[in-house]
Amino acid sequence: MHSSMPESLVIWYDSVITTGHLRWQDQLNEKNKPFFDICDGIFVNYTWKSNYPDLSAAVAGDRKFDVYMGIDVFGRKTFGGGQWNTNVALDVLKKANVSAAIFAPGWLYETKQPPDFQTAQNRWWELVAKSWGRVNNYPKLLPFYSNFDQGQGYHISVEGNQLTDAPWNNMSCQGFQPRLEFIDGPTPDAIQFIVDFKEESYNGGGNITFKGTLEENVPFTIRLFQGELLLDNLHLVLTYSVKSKGDSLLGLSLQFSSVLSEKIMVLVAPSEMNGLSHKFSKMIMPSQVSKMASKWIINEGTVAMDGFMLTEIHAVCYRTKSTPGELRSEFRADNQDSAPAPSLAEYFAVLGHITIKNFSGNLFFPPSTSWLTESQYIKYSSISQGFKTVSLKIIWKLKDGNDFLFPKYNIYVEKLTKQVDGNATGTLVDARVYLGAAHVQAFYMSDLSIPSHIGSLRFIIQACAADGTCQELDESPYMLLDVEGQ
Repeated sequence: MHSSMPESLVIWYDSVITTGHLRWQDQLNEKNKPFFDICDGIFVNYTWKSNYPDLSAAVAGDRKFDVYMGIDVFGRKTFGGGQWNTNVALDVLKKANVSAAIFAPGWLYETKQPPDFQTAQNRWWELVAKSWGRVNNYPKLLPFYSNFDQGQGYHISVEGNQLTDAPWNNMSCQGFQPRLEFIDGPTPDAIQFIVDFKEESYNGGGNITFKGTLEENVPFTIRLFQGELLLDNLHLVLTYSVKSKGDSLLGLSLQFSSVLSEKIMVLVAPSEMNGLSHKFSKMIMPSQVSKMASKWIINEGTVAMDGFMLTEIHAVCYRTKSTPGELRSEFRADNQDSAPAPSLAEYFAVLGHITIKNFSGNLFFPPSTSWLTESQYIKYSSISQGFKTVSLKIIWKLKDGNDFLFPKYNIYVEKLTKQVDGNATGTLVDARVYLGAAHVQAFYMSDLSIPSHIGSLRFIIQACAADGTCQELDESPYMLLDVEGQ
C-alpha cells in the first residue's frame, strides 16, 4: 500500500487476535500488538474502560499516537455515552496522550438533532474543539484559498454563477474552515455569523453570512483564521468576494507580528471608517476587480510586510453612511413594533471566498490541445421510445506525460443534435449542464439521459487551481462521445 500510494495509512481494527479468533480487546495488548507492529495504527474497539487508554499507551511505547481509541457517537456501550457527551471520552484520551477514532458523527443527521442539522453540527464539533483544542493554524503556505465549503449544501456555484440548486454531498470538496470567534463590537450578539449553505455562494456551496444591526462607524470584528505565514520579501495579494445589501460593508483585517512581537493591523476595506483609523496601523482601499450580475463584488488589495508573519485574519462588518437602503426599508416594513433605534440599521453581508497569494494576474492553464481524454466502461440502456441513458467513466491526462494534478476539476456536459449537412458535431441544444466535481483525473457518471434527437455528448473538464481560479470553459479540454445509433 505504501509503495503504490505514498502517505497512505493502513489501520488495524481491534477485532481478530493472534489465535485467529474474534475477540475485541478494547485496548492495545499482547493479543493484538503483532498486527499493530506491522501497520500504521490500531483502531481500538469502543467499549474500553477508563484505565485502558493509559495501558494502551504504555504498550505502544513511542507510538502511542498510533493508538486510536474508538468512540461511538451513537453511544452503544462506549465510554462516556457518546452523543452530546462525546467530549467526556475525549478528555480521558487527551490526558492519556493517545489518539481518538470518532465513529458515526452522522448520528446528528440520522437522529435529526434539534433545532436543525447545521446548528447541531456546529454545537457538537465545538465540544470536540473545546476538549482537544485546535492544533493547526492556517494559512501556513501560499496560495491560501477558502470558500468555506463543508462538502455539502443546497446549491453549487462557480465564480459567482449558480449552476445547480439541488442538494448535494461530496466530502472531497471541503475547504479550510474558519474559526468564527467574536473579537470586538458593540455587543457579541449585534451580528450573527455562521457558515451558511442556504444563501447563494460564490464558489461551491458554502459562505459566511453576517446578519444583524449596526450603527454607523461602529465596526463588528470576527476572527476567521489564525495563521503562521512568514512573508520574507513576499507581497501579499488579497482577494475576497462580497455580496451585501443596503449600506452594509465588509472588510478584512490582517494581523502581522514581527520577531520582536510587534503587532501591526492592516485593514483592507472598500470604504474608510470615520474616526477609526487609530485602530489600524494601515488602511488599504482595494480595487474592485469585477462586479458581477449576481451582485458579487470582487475586492483585491496588495500588502507588503517584509519579515513579518501573518498571524490572524478578521472580518470587519461596518456601515459608513446613513442612507435609506433596501434592507432598512424592508426591516421597518416587517418589524413595525420592534424597529431599532434611529441610529441603527439592519446589516447583511455574505463573504464568498478568500484568496491570498504572492502574485497578481491569472495562472497558466494548459490549453485543451495539451490534454488526452478517453471514455471507458460505456453502457447504454433503453428507457422508452427513443430515450436512452448512458453510464461511463471519463479520464484525462496531459500529453507530455506531466503528472501535475490540479486540486479540482468541474465536469459539464453539452448535448448536441444529430449530424446535419456534414456538421460533425451537430448543434447545441439546451444549456451546458454541470455534472459534478472531481479531485482526481477521472469522473464517473451514471444514467445520463439522452433524448432521441441527440447525436453526441461533449463533456467539458474545467481545471481549478489551488487559488480557486478556474480555466475558461472555451479553453478547457473536452471529450466528444458519439451516441447516435448506440
